[in-house]
Amino acid sequence: MTVTPADSPRRKRADDRGSIAAELALAVPLLVLLIFLLVGAFNMGRANIDVHTAAGAASRAASLARTSTGATTAAHASATANLGDDCARVSVSVDNGNFRPGGTVTVSVACFVPTRGLSRVGLPSTVTITSSSTSPIDRYRADT
Repeated sequence: MTVTPADSPRRKRADDRGSIAAELALAVPLLVLLIFLLVGAFNMGRANIDVHTAAGAASRAASLARTSTGATTAAHASATANLGDDCARVSVSVDNGNFRPGGTVTVSVACFVPTRGLSRVGLPSTVTITSSSTSPIDRYRADT
């Protein structure tokens, strides 16, 4: 078998010049975009867990209060303390219409999470994450 000049290894290498640069020029921006999306997904997942935890803690704090007004105050304080600086704004609503021994109290928490620079990759500037939790009020507790 004879090797012709068109099939020689030198000839093939000359044709492939610049192919790595072209592949990197396409792959690097896509990898950076993928990393940004993964960071955004991680932050949204963490915020979702934090909001669910805050709603549960707020409903528990409200169920331990002695009065309906105290339950609302305790729920707001608990949700705000649990979410800290994670949210741009926190909205807490308390349904204490069944606030009596043996009843329940439901707390809904909405957290407006800023995406901090991830809006360039298609995420909105803030994402609203909501959660609600219901806690029973102790049937045998004293009213004082």
